[in-house]
Amino acid sequence: MHAYYADHFVLPLPEGHRFPMRKYSRLRDRLAAEVPGVRFFEAPAASDGELALVHAPAYIQGIAQGTLEASVYREIGFPWSPAMAERARRSVGASVAAARAALTEGVAGNLAGGTHHAYADKGGGFCVFNDIAVTARLMQAEVGRQRKSPFRVAVVDLDVHQGNGTARIFAQDPSVFTLSLHGEKNFPFRKEPSDLDVGLPDGCTDEAYMQALHQALAELEGRFEPDMVIYLAGADAHEGDRLGRLKLTTDGMAARDRVVLDWAWQRRLPVVLCMGGGYGHDIETTVAVQVQTWTIALEYQQRWQAWAGLRA
Repeated sequence: MHAYYADHFVLPLPEGHRFPMRKYSRLRDRLAAEVPGVRFFEAPAASDGELALVHAPAYIQGIAQGTLEASVYREIGFPWSPAMAERARRSVGASVAAARAALTEGVAGNLAGGTHHAYADKGGGFCVFNDIAVTARLMQAEVGRQRKSPFRVAVVDLDVHQGNGTARIFAQDPSVFTLSLHGEKNFPFRKEPSDLDVGLPDGCTDEAYMQALHQALAELEGRFEPDMVIYLAGADAHEGDRLGRLKLTTDGMAARDRVVLDWAWQRRLPVVLCMGGGYGHDIETTVAVQVQTWTIALEYQQRWQAWAGLRA
């Protein structure tokens, strides 16, 4: 299973910054040690042209050169630096590369990504560029042109925070379906309407969450026929997360991943896996949840390979 990383581009964050930058290298280290079926590739940098499928040229250049107003970087949550700009491009490039791999491999992923708070002309919530939106647009351009028919993408966003940037970008686009299952009272406090929003109460536990997820996927299926799924498997719905406010157990998180991946598998839809958020009181708890997600995803990728072998 292909996994794309950019964890060697480390942002020089000030002491005490709440963003857990080291979780990305820890995830790669643990997957390398514990999940031998995952193959690692350095993420390519997204080009200006690829970013411009979604983002305003002035914003792209401002991030590249560090020339935007200070308030823009404050809203993102990161101070500008060359590493910040490069990491943002690589995070997008990782999801794009994973999407290309998923078309033939069935499932592939970004060891980071899921930057769903970025709008076309601004970032927010630790998100600079929107890797989900760029990936969807680029797959539509590349695959749709080959097929000479529309390529439809479903975004299944299970990060605990609502995917406001993604929802806004695709608000008038019937070729992309945005589903967000999130904490209703959590950030962002001003939400953008997705195609399907499911707001959950603080303290939501496994049973209620799974019921909501099953209902949401059934509604998605009734309204939309995707060709690909981009899955934001945010670890921040876990009960050990300091920003999440939901109460899913580790077993509940595994059940969540299996439901989404099985739903896609039953329909033979390639899946792009993105990690989204994760802010555990103990960062190793977040990493353990993410390792579990990748382990389950690998099972489904192996099913894809076996199925492809039978068809060959």
